[in-house]
Amino acid sequence: MAKDFNDARTALLTAFERTRQATEALSDPLSAEDQCVQTMPDVSPTKWHRAHTTWFWETFLLGPNRPDYRVFDEGFCYLFNSYYEQVGERHPRPERGFLTRPSCAEIGDYRRHVDQAVADFLSAANDQEIAKTIGIVQLGIAHEQQHQELLVTDIKHVLSRHPFGPAAYPAPLPGSAGIAETSFVDFEGGLFEVGYDGAEFAFDNEGPRHKIWLEPFGLADHPVTNREYAEFIADGGYETATLWLSDGWARTQEDRRRAPLYWREQDGKWFEFTLHGAQEIDPDAPVSHLDFYEANAFAEWTGYRLPTEAEWEHAASKAGQPGRFLDPGVSTHPAGVAGPGLRQMFGGVWEWTRSDYAPYPGFRAPEGAVGEYNGKFMCGQYVLRGGSCATPEGHVRRTYRNFFPPNARWQFSGLRLARDV
Repeated sequence: MAKDFNDARTALLTAFERTRQATEALSDPLSAEDQCVQTMPDVSPTKWHRAHTTWFWETFLLGPNRPDYRVFDEGFCYLFNSYYEQVGERHPRPERGFLTRPSCAEIGDYRRHVDQAVADFLSAANDQEIAKTIGIVQLGIAHEQQHQELLVTDIKHVLSRHPFGPAAYPAPLPGSAGIAETSFVDFEGGLFEVGYDGAEFAFDNEGPRHKIWLEPFGLADHPVTNREYAEFIADGGYETATLWLSDGWARTQEDRRRAPLYWREQDGKWFEFTLHGAQEIDPDAPVSHLDFYEANAFAEWTGYRLPTEAEWEHAASKAGQPGRFLDPGVSTHPAGVAGPGLRQMFGGVWEWTRSDYAPYPGFRAPEGAVGEYNGKFMCGQYVLRGGSCATPEGHVRRTYRNFFPPNARWQFSGLRLARDV
């Protein structure tokens, strides 16, 4: 038993240090000025992400478990609490970009202070302390990985608003493999189980595991590509009201949308802003930065539909070649993948489903402030599956449930078609 806890202690400390270093690797190429900007309420400044993830470790691991721990700055709980009502009041989300202080350098000091305290705690923790805190450490690691993805997608939105569209990171890797026309992989219907019930870490919203009936269905072998979506645009997809849900059509008209976020037409060609600067669209790459309404309208145009999250999860057991995941210092942009079967079910782009983000039968949020992590958002949002090129590798599972409001398009979100069989 002692060896098991020693192994757990070593694994937790290694994963913690690797995760914290990855956050800094993503922010290091950005200037202090880059890290302070907030371009819309959904976007948070880079330095806020760096500070909030540090506050999470301080608040939920160190505070309750190290009586001798000294908080770095009492005011940081107000500044860097995101939405935890049980922890106390917090600074308004739309005004995070107003926080010129603390500086990026002070945030760096904060991170080092907490990193050392967590490392000291994990190194010295006895078996009982490891058993008591392993869940919150795993949650803290997964939480910081989620914010790494948000950091990347948020700074993309920030830099897209600059008139010269500067690159955040080095040039991307070579483009896509050639993608053939869409084909479908069909699945028999029946009674199946979905949801997580394993022994490793998973978020509370991934369970309980439960039975669900599926009618026979098919899933496209690859996510919808830029070429396919450009055909939708050329065919008047954004001007055809009958393809759109009512709220989506109203927003499309109000915002005068004619293409995915970050697409621009020039001299008859489509270009898109990427984290590596503006470039001509890769026709075989998965289309990204669509909201739910755009994804659903495209599916209507094709005569197919979006999958349910249960269909997606069941099919993902047969997933083939994955797409790109987040790799600091390498490309943060989706690319098409060739090969047999269901390609890029994981990585590349998040895939919208037709399923509301709702609790599974028997779901109960944990007690305490960490119970606010997922459950209280189960209203007015849709589920996305699979992860994207901005998702850290190893972060997602077949049961992983991401969720966003239907009008969110700043994430690397695309779609995969489904059909009835």
